[in-house]
Amino acid sequence: MQNQIYIKGARQNNLKNITLHIPRDKLVVFTGVSGSGKSSLVFHTIYAEGRRRLMESLSAYERGSLRKTDEAEVDLIEGLSPAIAIEQKTVSRNPRSTVGTLTDIGAYLRLLFSRASRAVCPHGHGDIPVNKKRQLIRHLMGYPEGTTLEIYTRDDVLLGTFTVHPQQHRSLQALIDAALEAGEGFMKLGVKRDGVLAFDSVLGCSTCGMVACEAAAGAFSFNTPLGACPTCTGLGRHYYVDPDLVIPDKTKSIGDGAIQLIGWQCEKDKFAKNRKIFEALANRYHFDLFTPVEHLPEEALNAVLYGTGGEKIAIENPSIGGKPMNERFAGIINIVYERFNGYAKNELSEIKGEDKSVMREQLCPECAGTRLKRQRLLYRIDGQSIHDLSEMPIQELREFCQRPFRQGLSPQEEAVAQPIFREIAARLTFLIEIGLGYLSLSRPVTMLSGGESQRIRLTTQLSSGLMGMIYILDEPTVGLHSMDSGKLLRMLQRLRDLNNTILVIEHDEEFIAGADHIVEIGPGAGALGGEVVAEGTLAQLKSSPLSLTGQYLSGARVIELPRRHRLRDVDLQSRNTRYLEILGARENNLKNIDVRIPLGCFVGITGVSGSGKSTLVNQVLVEKLRSQLERRASHLTADVEIRGMEWIEDVVYMNQQPIGRNSRSNPATYIGVFDHIRRLFAATAQAKAAKMKESYFSFNTAGGRCEVCSGLGVLVTEMQFMSDIEVVCEACKGQRFKEEILDIAYRGKNIAQVLDMSIAEAADFFGDQPPIHHKLTLMNRLGMGYLKLGQSAVTLSGGEAQRIKLVEELGGAKKGIGKLYILDEPTTGLHFADIQRLLDIFQELVAEGNTVLVIEHNLQLIKTLDYIIDLGPEGGNRGGQIVAAGTVEEVAAVEASYTGQYLRQILG
Repeated sequence: MQNQIYIKGARQNNLKNITLHIPRDKLVVFTGVSGSGKSSLVFHTIYAEGRRRLMESLSAYERGSLRKTDEAEVDLIEGLSPAIAIEQKTVSRNPRSTVGTLTDIGAYLRLLFSRASRAVCPHGHGDIPVNKKRQLIRHLMGYPEGTTLEIYTRDDVLLGTFTVHPQQHRSLQALIDAALEAGEGFMKLGVKRDGVLAFDSVLGCSTCGMVACEAAAGAFSFNTPLGACPTCTGLGRHYYVDPDLVIPDKTKSIGDGAIQLIGWQCEKDKFAKNRKIFEALANRYHFDLFTPVEHLPEEALNAVLYGTGGEKIAIENPSIGGKPMNERFAGIINIVYERFNGYAKNELSEIKGEDKSVMREQLCPECAGTRLKRQRLLYRIDGQSIHDLSEMPIQELREFCQRPFRQGLSPQEEAVAQPIFREIAARLTFLIEIGLGYLSLSRPVTMLSGGESQRIRLTTQLSSGLMGMIYILDEPTVGLHSMDSGKLLRMLQRLRDLNNTILVIEHDEEFIAGADHIVEIGPGAGALGGEVVAEGTLAQLKSSPLSLTGQYLSGARVIELPRRHRLRDVDLQSRNTRYLEILGARENNLKNIDVRIPLGCFVGITGVSGSGKSTLVNQVLVEKLRSQLERRASHLTADVEIRGMEWIEDVVYMNQQPIGRNSRSNPATYIGVFDHIRRLFAATAQAKAAKMKESYFSFNTAGGRCEVCSGLGVLVTEMQFMSDIEVVCEACKGQRFKEEILDIAYRGKNIAQVLDMSIAEAADFFGDQPPIHHKLTLMNRLGMGYLKLGQSAVTLSGGEAQRIKLVEELGGAKKGIGKLYILDEPTTGLHFADIQRLLDIFQELVAEGNTVLVIEHNLQLIKTLDYIIDLGPEGGNRGGQIVAAGTVEEVAAVEASYTGQYLRQILG
């Protein structure tokens, strides 16, 4: 095998005919400013070509079940081997997927409980042994011939009787099978002798005679009917419609749009069906459609939300000349339930997404969130149910698995259990070594960060022991504290030492320093990038005059400390200091903490992974602030008190969720400049002469868009086991619009050409249009000038999405009005140079009288904060406390703070 990967003529996206030699069996880091072309080279060229070649080696049948991969734009790649990409994306959107199912540790736990558990008597009489079915039948057939046995289910319901006879073995087996099925593994045995009934307690409870039988592994799975709670079908939670979300503003009337749900807006058209339904309700319950909802009679509002209780009301039907039809009305809330369940399997449905927006989740009342049938929780090992073990932090679960003996296990059960315990402990060790010891096996995959998902998948690869592979990772340090990034680096080095090639896109200083080989793509972003500006060792990068990364690593360039910290000389106890106070935060792992956030400052929440940062900010603070602003009850498990709201004019919360659900969403539509652009085109003399409206210049609506491709620009043909063929639409040549629309020009550019501009180019083009120029300039300042104006939202990273949300907010913000800006890891995906741009924006916001609150791990940003609240000391149950709070220097002086330890290093 070659000792290098040779790439010649890579031209994917913005790559400029790159030729590159990448050493094999090494840890290679690719770095460079955001948008420089790193992903285009690593994922869209190397990985895409490796995967395509692997698929071509498979049969047509095998290829049919795999996702298709297009051929990369490259002349030649040599030295490839099978490649595994571990991207920074949530692994699954399935709410049934958990850390336990993803790592297969859950399967080992289920096997363990099916083979070596004891049961707790349902009547509270203590532990009872778990019997094999054949053992139970052998015992009963051992009674003297003619003995009458009575079989009861666990609810003391007589299921049947049996007279012991050697020839009736199968009849007894059928009766026991029926009893165990009805009793979910539990049954009672009654023995009649001389007309006297006594319960057999030889194999069961000595007090009540309850017998437990061995359950199959599937009986402990919440993903099978055998084990899943019947009420929530194994989800542990269920949705309920919140009336306050159906009608958020009760000062509005139904006629003025108090209800905005798809399909239930009160249409202005007097012939619309929904309007006729509302008019019928108004007639029956004597109210006016234009009376504010808060003033409606209780009976009327209940009828709108929950229906007429079976009573038929007269509803005019426009399709039959307005004649009334007597119909029952189920109520909007009941209709939403029915509609939501109808789209249960379609998570991407727009209607389901709309219905979810008016729903809340709550614990299942039957299983209390355990997901399992209650009978399955009666099976225990060392007093712990399978749910108890799944809820433990992984660190604690490993300690449980490594105990030298188990209470109540027989020597045979111990012999069966020990190999399973060892396998579970080995897999848990990988997770702990990579910094995920704070997670539990029950954590839903949908609640994992991109970095956590990557690291979990990485442990699976480590345990496989494969050699000669290419592993590709996308910023695996996202969401990692500096203490944990070192663990991840060492794990990747172990994977490399198995003769694997590790290709990592990364900005983290420690990762770059720990690489065997570094490749920097640049020098700029978008059209200004796509070249190899430097490569080699860390020393070579530092000495390269062309390497922007090297200049930051060598200290030639630095992210400057602020000239003064706003709170260095301020006493927080002073009455003159304004702050937002959270009292009694107890959600998840938070230990009833009181938190003070100084207002008018740049504040950061820091701490190791899993210490409670996201819980404190995203779940507790944001939810409580929203509930107060919306004048509703907060949906917190443990409510908190918030003080200082009188100093805050508004709360702006920006997370890393996508800015759109489909490929039609783009930066121009999200930040609102597309409306202005369409208005400019509609105002041209050509458009006016042709009577073209603004809507004609949108590819999302009929009129101006190309109807052959519905404004997508391409036609997709599915090719079964071959790659789908995406052909440029012949009608519009990929430009999405009709020819007559493309003939309209604004300053020499048609609408398709404008959407194809980069943000930087468009900012210059619309320099005399303040509503457009201002927002595009902000995007450019935040390092996103390389993005296309009409770029599909689904191609944007979480960091890019968050910064676009920031632009959308700042584009129309008033200065100095006391807003609270909350951001979750805003440095995600940012190079040193991009972080500086972001910091400039944050400092301006604070200088104008606002407060910026961030969750952050990046030390380059943390060192510039006015005030730090450091949580910990560890993750999971060992976290949730305030370890340190104060200025950068004060936190750096706290020995117990891991953040402080790293701050001391960076501050010198």
